[in-house]
Amino acid sequence: MAASDVILKDLETALAGVTGKLKQDLGAVRSNRPSPEMVQDIKINMYGQQISIRELGSLSVLPPRTIQISLWDQEAVAAIVKAIESAHLGLTVSNEGLNIRATLSPLGDERREEITKLVKKTAEAARIQVRGRRDEIMKRLRDAEGKKEVTEDEAFKAKDRIQKAVDKANGDVEVMMNAKLAELGAG
Repeated sequence: MAASDVILKDLETALAGVTGKLKQDLGAVRSNRPSPEMVQDIKINMYGQQISIRELGSLSVLPPRTIQISLWDQEAVAAIVKAIESAHLGLTVSNEGLNIRATLSPLGDERREEITKLVKKTAEAARIQVRGRRDEIMKRLRDAEGKKEVTEDEAFKAKDRIQKAVDKANGDVEVMMNAKLAELGAG
């Protein structure tokens, strides 16, 4: 594999990491729509260890604004209810035997504006990471060119492919941000 291909593969891996992290971060941001991601990673102390909610039951969404957690163990109910309430996610929690329902209250205008700012700030941080990765890769490419590991022609082609990968990653960031803003009703 040519040195320029290795460098490009490293960039694609790094950019996939950035966009994957953004998707995860935006999934955890509260919106007007509930999603299992809001509660699935909340940890509770159970069986002498920290266990996430997703390991204790199945999660589903009941339209319009309820997350249902169907638990496998009755002993986990009280701990999960308490953990969700203390996470301050704007959820009203009720339990019905082995089922816990976490209902999302509607967003107020002020809170919607705060969350909109947070989403935009998170997306901008991802764009900054993309630029940083691009700069690191361009430096590696220049160094490889200086050491004659890649030809001038290969470097030119690699720069074009690097820019395309960066443009794609920035496009993905934009799509994810706009989708989250649409969820918030804050276009």
